[in-house]
Amino acid sequence: MATLIKPPPADASKSPIESVLELKQLTDIDPGIFTNTRPLWHPPGARGIYGGAVIAQCLAAAQRTVRDDFSVHSMHCYFVLAGNAEIPIMYHVEKVRDGRSFATRTVQARQRGRPIFTTTMSFVRENSGGAERVEHAVDMPTVPGPSEDLDIPQQDNSPFQSQRIHILNHESGRPQDKKTRQWIRARGKISPSGGHQAHLSALAYMSDSYFIGTVSRVHRLWRFSTSDKDGKSTIDSSVLEKLRDMDDDTLRRMQGMDEDVIMAIRNMKDINSEEQRRPEVGMMVSLDHTIYFHSPRNFRADEWMFTEMESPWAGDGRGLVLQRMFTKDGELVATCVQEGVVRLKESKSKADVSSKL
Repeated sequence: MATLIKPPPADASKSPIESVLELKQLTDIDPGIFTNTRPLWHPPGARGIYGGAVIAQCLAAAQRTVRDDFSVHSMHCYFVLAGNAEIPIMYHVEKVRDGRSFATRTVQARQRGRPIFTTTMSFVRENSGGAERVEHAVDMPTVPGPSEDLDIPQQDNSPFQSQRIHILNHESGRPQDKKTRQWIRARGKISPSGGHQAHLSALAYMSDSYFIGTVSRVHRLWRFSTSDKDGKSTIDSSVLEKLRDMDDDTLRRMQGMDEDVIMAIRNMKDINSEEQRRPEVGMMVSLDHTIYFHSPRNFRADEWMFTEMESPWAGDGRGLVLQRMFTKDGELVATCVQEGVVRLKESKSKADVSSKL
């Protein structure tokens, strides 16, 4: 059973992302316990449910336990176990502290009594920074804006949209110099009843999109298998022809299309050929996730936001990624950090040697 209670009918006044993140407060058991009201998405090939959903629902639960004039400013999370999409999640909120200017909450997401995710959040009272303030922020880079009229294939069940921009410094031999960039927004319109809290939860949900995957992109690793066990291409020829008919900007904005895949399509080469072959990701999962919210009430998650990601370090089977999120007008609204496991799939020759030892 994916939910503890039967999912309620969809509310037409709310956006898809509000529906996905809807929680039920189990007041009769404990006012600090919440549960998901709808099944959570398990991405194809992933070890568990989409991490952004658990991040966002933990935030949504905590927000319901603080005063309305308090807003989250930082969130530090750890992924403990892979979440099971077939089992309800119980969110346990602990009120750690309620001060004059700051409040602290911890939330533990559990399945079958075991923690799968834990987070600590700090909330700040609105306008508590004083009349005179120290202020600065980095500028948003100059990039092409999002397109409103491109008919871009998206996952039908995704509550948000994204459009990728070319990787900055893609030709560099130094992965740490590259930056992956995209425009992103929640589908539809977030309802007024959701308040600023709904926009913060939506941002948290979207912040996990292709986050640790940045490491694979700057290292030009295949993030999916391009051939079956017999070495035959897994890409249908008719699909490949349709992709070849699209321009580069359209391809770039499609999920899963990085510069090297586009180049392979343009040159009409088999991506399974020796010259196109690259190392494949064997395992890639998030370990932790941090969000600093800079302007918690000055943005709308259902309007285009620009995100830029870079990886300053990778090693010992792990990688680190930094992300900045801006409004379309250039205001920095969040800075995120994530570390994850990034392991390569063993080549067939090495696997054969290992099996004979």
